[in-house]
Amino acid sequence: MLRSLYSAIAGLRSHQTMLDVTGNNIANVNTAAFKASSVQFQDTLSQLTQAAGGPQPETGGTNPAQVGLGVQLAGISTNFTQGSAQVTGRSTDMMISGDGFFVTRQGNEVLYTRAGSFDFDSQGRLVTPSGALVQGWNAVGGSISTGGAVGTIVLPQDAISPAAVTDAVTVAGNLPADAAVGDELVRDTTVYDASGEGRTLTLTFTRTATGWTVDADDPDAATPATGTGTLAFVDGELDSGGTLTIGGITVDLGGTTGYAGVTTVGVTDQDGRSAGTLNGFTLGKDGTLVGSFSNGETAAIGRIALATFVNPGGLEKAGSSSYRSTFNSGTPELGTPGSGSLGTLTGGSLEMSNVDLSQEFTNLIVAQRGFQANARVITTSDEVLQELTNLKR
Repeated sequence: MLRSLYSAIAGLRSHQTMLDVTGNNIANVNTAAFKASSVQFQDTLSQLTQAAGGPQPETGGTNPAQVGLGVQLAGISTNFTQGSAQVTGRSTDMMISGDGFFVTRQGNEVLYTRAGSFDFDSQGRLVTPSGALVQGWNAVGGSISTGGAVGTIVLPQDAISPAAVTDAVTVAGNLPADAAVGDELVRDTTVYDASGEGRTLTLTFTRTATGWTVDADDPDAATPATGTGTLAFVDGELDSGGTLTIGGITVDLGGTTGYAGVTTVGVTDQDGRSAGTLNGFTLGKDGTLVGSFSNGETAAIGRIALATFVNPGGLEKAGSSSYRSTFNSGTPELGTPGSGSLGTLTGGSLEMSNVDLSQEFTNLIVAQRGFQANARVITTSDEVLQELTNLKR
């Protein structure tokens, strides 16, 4: 009877733990990237009341007789299955599709998380809601080296896309073959010097008896310059000419044609630009943060690192939706999103909790009934003891 009392007490404790774990799962049903936990039970020691007996020539063998001494907690495991996606539209919200953890640093401790609700602090550092610094590789001169040690991702608010001098201008389109001799077409485009200052380059197309002449004028250059070229067409296709040079700028006219009735000639491209400031950024599936500059240029700013573990179930929950590595989780293997077994990143989305409410409420019923049944064992054992004490009256 005393054994039944203590077995029931062990059952109460174990089912109370099951209630605690289930309640925590339900409490975090709306926590981003929360991973539900589950409880496993196992029996404790068993008291041997009769040992096994081997078979004899005249008698058969006997099985051991044992009385169990209750239940104990075998373990609490974490379910790392993927949660559903929630679109937020915030550029700093990131979701891992597949395996992997974001790497963060809180003080001198490295932590890992699946919750990608990030933001930038006043110093331009990418941080979690609890202030942990997101780790990765920062770009140097628009190039990212992922072979070195990771560091804090920093958005360079004062980043500038450098100016570039115009070296080449591309012209394409059609010059009308039925234009009268002497007709002119004028096309202007903006070109840039080494400091990023823009000026107007004028191209004047003049119809001649044999084709077209092209006069280029760059009056606002440091050294004003002009240039002249000729274009000849056979059956609408360019036959001679095609380039001219003016003050160090090469004008490519190879994309022009000479058919009748169509006038579409114009400047399609030039390789110079002014200096630009950072306007924003976008996130690629490979974790690259690409900055958009006011001059239309884009450049890599940084790349977010992900970590994977041989045994994610061995991670220890550290609060704030973070985990720390343990001896049984294995050492973290860092890499870029989409490489190896690591998942890809999706910007503007968050991973939702993987808690299944229907399963959790079922577990609540199971835990409640298990607790209730063990409590009944205690009251029954107490009644038996009461009957025993009442024998002597």
